[in-house]
Amino acid sequence: MNDVEATWQSWLSGLTPSKQAAADSLRTQFEALGAADAQDWVRSEIDENRPQLARFVLLRSLWQGAIDNWASPGALEQVAAARRLLDAGADRDDLVLLARAIACEAVSAAVGKLDCGRDTDVPGVDVGWAVMESDEDGCPTDRPLSGLHEDLLTMDPSGRNGADMWR
Repeated sequence: MNDVEATWQSWLSGLTPSKQAAADSLRTQFEALGAADAQDWVRSEIDENRPQLARFVLLRSLWQGAIDNWASPGALEQVAAARRLLDAGADRDDLVLLARAIACEAVSAAVGKLDCGRDTDVPGVDVGWAVMESDEDGCPTDRPLSGLHEDLLTMDPSGRNGADMWR
């Protein structure tokens, strides 16, 4: 048993049987989703009662759908301006990097605004919003998905935290 596994087992042994079962189930789900640091996500969800699986799935989905999708075959070609640039001899890899960087900035701005919970630039308007975890029936669990901006770049499947987009 390595140190990481020994630490996990030690932490697990201090939990109630129901929390142990929940932790093991969460770890399996995080690992199946490809989370390299599954144990850290699980500990935070159990110890801090933060909806980390929901946060992980949402951020992973945003990264895959809005950012990495630009590298998919044919994605750039669906945009007329990109098609014209490609036809004019632009490097496809450079255009993919540009599209991914712009998408990453847009997603980052959106999750930052969601995390804020209100538009501070609109004086006199007392309305806001919250992003919540929901159960399998779609009912809110009252556990907010906060701090989304903190983990967005860590969801980069390359493991480079988005660094390749700004090279």
